[in-house]
Amino acid sequence: MSKSIQLKIENKVATITLNRPEVFNSFNREMAFLLHDTLDDCEKNDEVRAIILTGNGKAFCAGQDLKEVTDPELNPGFKKILEEHYNPIITRIRAIKKPIIAAVNGVAAGAGANIALACDIVIAHEKVSFIQAFSLIGLVPDSAGTFFLPRLIGFQKALALAMLGDKISAEEAEKMGMIYKMIPLENFEEEINKIAVKLANMPTKALGLIKELYNKSMTNNLDAQLALESKLQIEAASTEDYAEGVAAFIEKRKPNFKGN
Repeated sequence: MSKSIQLKIENKVATITLNRPEVFNSFNREMAFLLHDTLDDCEKNDEVRAIILTGNGKAFCAGQDLKEVTDPELNPGFKKILEEHYNPIITRIRAIKKPIIAAVNGVAAGAGANIALACDIVIAHEKVSFIQAFSLIGLVPDSAGTFFLPRLIGFQKALALAMLGDKISAEEAEKMGMIYKMIPLENFEEEINKIAVKLANMPTKALGLIKELYNKSMTNNLDAQLALESKLQIEAASTEDYAEGVAAFIEKRKPNFKGN
């Protein structure tokens, strides 16, 4: 595997690291396709029950590598960049029936910010900032930024951030509901691992069904959502982990979930 994407699997947790620190982990075509493949591998691997997406160095991800789009020989064009790079990343993140944590270790800008916000749980340390940087170079938000951000923080604030390109601290992001939690820098890796391991030892199928419900809630009406809840609750109740969870509750012991 190319060094631009690193993968480590430990304790049922896959850690995917964006690894182009010299350009703040900005995406080129190779790295985008490698991330597609790595996410697919994690989805298919039964040993993986939770995923961490993070970056190496000072940045989580600065979005698109602008050197690629300004190089006449390398530039794939925005149509390919969006339809072949970023859109498939977002759809994979939302479709994988395993929890995905964005461990935002540094600046998350442009597509990098929106990839983080598409993850299931977004955690950042206190020195992180988020920037909808598109308008600052004459572009519009992509990578589902116009879908997730207004749903997370409200239409007015999301539109203002997209237009103004303000830098938002992790503390501000937590307060406005953009991210789940801000963690002090000195505890960041320890807390991320603790949350990931907890998720990896929970009933994986139920977590996948919860993710499916919340995905559909973005577009369903109330009746459709109630019907889907009923359908997926019946499915969850047929799993081995449900039987184990109930048995553990009755027996007053810690459940041993297998992800089945």
